[in-house]
Amino acid sequence: MASIDNKFLGEGLTYDDVLLVPNYSEVLPRDVQLGAPFSRNIQLKAPIVSAAMDTVTESNMAIAVARQGGIGVVHKNMSIAAQANEVRKVKRSESGMIQDPVTLSVDATAGDALAIMREHKIGGIPVTDADGMLVGIVTNRDLRFEKQYQRPIAELMTSENLIVTQDGSDLGKAEQILREHRIEKLP
Repeated sequence: MASIDNKFLGEGLTYDDVLLVPNYSEVLPRDVQLGAPFSRNIQLKAPIVSAAMDTVTESNMAIAVARQGGIGVVHKNMSIAAQANEVRKVKRSESGMIQDPVTLSVDATAGDALAIMREHKIGGIPVTDADGMLVGIVTNRDLRFEKQYQRPIAELMTSENLIVTQDGSDLGKAEQILREHRIEKLP
């Protein structure tokens, strides 16, 4: 037992004991690597882990931490279905490319689109035909001032001159297309 106790002996520091003074450095911020292993199979770009507490981490916090290179552990003080839903939200937001997007049928209405956008906290939905082929995209800008919730989405969506990318495109290529065409979404 004495060897275990010795492991915890020594000097401890509190937040007030440490002061970081800004100064000139030869090292550029982009050259600093803060990555750290979370586990044998998970490498973090930033050593930040949010606590699995109901007052700390649900999907919004997990998404925010992940976007900074860390990891958020969703708490378990909810039903299994609710946990799965929180994780699903995080997985949908984990990168700039959504591999399995929520889609709308061409027969849907403006009200359907608004409800889905609200439920999934998204700003655009690809519109597909009965065969699952892309026929357009509807965004929050298309619906911002729409008061006729029964209006067919086919009348509101952008269907002409769609800028698209192919399956397997990498994030860099997608960013280039977005910037080049000055668009926000790329189906």
